[in-house]
Amino acid sequence: MTQPPPTRAVPWLEPGQAFPPVDSAWGASDPAPGLLAAGGVLDVPTLVTAYSSGIFPWYSSGQPVLWWSTDPRMTLRPSQFRLHRSLRKTLLELLRDNRLRVRMDHDFERVIRACAHAPRDGQSGTWILPTMVQAYTQLHRAGLAHSVETWIDGELAGGLYCVNLGAMVFGESMFSRRSDASKIALAALVAFALAHDLPLIDCQQETAHLASMGARPQPREAFCRQLGQALQHASPIWHFDPIYWSQLLPNGAAHA
Repeated sequence: MTQPPPTRAVPWLEPGQAFPPVDSAWGASDPAPGLLAAGGVLDVPTLVTAYSSGIFPWYSSGQPVLWWSTDPRMTLRPSQFRLHRSLRKTLLELLRDNRLRVRMDHDFERVIRACAHAPRDGQSGTWILPTMVQAYTQLHRAGLAHSVETWIDGELAGGLYCVNLGAMVFGESMFSRRSDASKIALAALVAFALAHDLPLIDCQQETAHLASMGARPQPREAFCRQLGQALQHASPIWHFDPIYWSQLLPNGAAHA
């Protein structure tokens, strides 16, 4: 019987050491497709270098920092976002009754800590460990990580956080305390992206939930090429104006 080829070792990074090329990440036949390296540090310069190269950290308790560059890469083009009828109805009702307010960066730390208690699809436990919370809070204070917050009836009902470099948005995680609240935050991010000509929202890994809202996998090579182009542009000012809802909803729907 033919034996499978031995698994390649994962490179170990010392602090400040350069990342390996993304095309050296583990492939579909390896135990963890997309795994690129382990080790290193979660400081702002390292995170900026990683995201600028199409790399992101993702690891669980008891593991070292693990760095990934998945192929294919799940991405959402704002122009292809699917605003399902039920969500459209909810949005229109909340806006009509002046019960909804979208805020950006109002309480980033509260959002990321709430996301830490909302595991990714199909996963038990959380991957947003205290070290991740600290690292992305520092990234937020550097003006590079942002929260999109759904406030309903004056209360934080859901939201998401993301990273922004140039014209590229990297979605990280979301949470919901009321029905559709995280979906509203994503819709708001899409409306914001459309208003500012941001071409792509990186979703990192494929899930049925993201696919149902219009996200699609694309080859890593194509994603990295688009990333390089997006990094040449200036980042937007992260503030949500209700007029942005007109990107997704009929005229006159945007109130407060």
